[in-house]
Amino acid sequence: MCKLLFIGDLNEGTRGFMRAKKLDKLVKTVVMVSNTKVPYIAGIDKPSLIYRIFHKLGIPLDTENLNSKVVKLLDSNVFDIVWVEKSIMLKPSTLKSIRLKNPLAKIISVSEDDMFASHNRSVYYDKSLPIYDIVFTTKVYNLIELKTLGAQSTELFLDSFDENLHRPLSKYSDIKTKKHDVCFVGTFERERAETMIWLSSKGVKVTIFGNGWSGLKDRYANLIIKDKPVYGEKYVEVINNSKINLGFLRKINRDEVTSRTMEINACESFLIAERTSRHTELFIEGKEAEFFSTNKELYEKIQHYLTHDNLISEMSSRGRARCIRSRYDMTNQVSLILTVTKGRI
Repeated sequence: MCKLLFIGDLNEGTRGFMRAKKLDKLVKTVVMVSNTKVPYIAGIDKPSLIYRIFHKLGIPLDTENLNSKVVKLLDSNVFDIVWVEKSIMLKPSTLKSIRLKNPLAKIISVSEDDMFASHNRSVYYDKSLPIYDIVFTTKVYNLIELKTLGAQSTELFLDSFDENLHRPLSKYSDIKTKKHDVCFVGTFERERAETMIWLSSKGVKVTIFGNGWSGLKDRYANLIIKDKPVYGEKYVEVINNSKINLGFLRKINRDEVTSRTMEINACESFLIAERTSRHTELFIEGKEAEFFSTNKELYEKIQHYLTHDNLISEMSSRGRARCIRSRYDMTNQVSLILTVTKGRI
């Protein structure tokens, strides 16, 4: 028997929510507490100026009373595992209360972000690191870095796809009828925009979904700006309905791979992403996915594959097969974290 406290973002469509759902099936009893407002509506629920100032100072405001909610739960529950997803507003005093009232519980931190980067951390997070029994990260370089900040133990897990959500849709199986030649789903960043504008100037039509792109709307003939994010089933439909899906990495996070890499391939959709050593470890270049290092190389590959539908179909199938074979699914990764954690109890 295992009772687990999950602390994370419980908004539908978020990675935290997806993992919480997996845990609910894998663990006997799961108690969930959201570290953010639910529902949080992007563009409407904007953080206040005071919140942004304190966040920048590394002292995030606990607007959802997360700490008091967690402490109150300790009065009527005994947990075996406390699973904390980032939660940079969670105070070390709260973790110490958990330790005091649940001395046998394993307290773990789980994040897909670069938690060594200062913009992802907080004063509370830094002071809490030594309290966690295990810190799980998807970043190979974080394994040692986080120990220099005080982490007792670090373990690696993989970026993953939700096998119940990220899947091929039969209505988009005919590549000739796909709506978008080239598509990108993600937030605006200057380097990404420069690449998109350059591709547009070369005659490549790119459809973009995500926040922050409104400044480019109706300015470039070949850029179709939707200027809104897509989540869940809508996201899966967009990926499935695109011949080529672009994968850009966030330089500020030092990303070498992201969950998008897994999700696009799991949808049996074609991916061209930035080349990194981690990407080429996870997918065979030219067989299971394509990668690029320069705008020129990206353009040449787009031109090549848009005139070879059969190659797109073949590589998409092999990309999904690799996801299944190598067990990049979220259930497997969550199970891995549970197995490692239970091994320490």
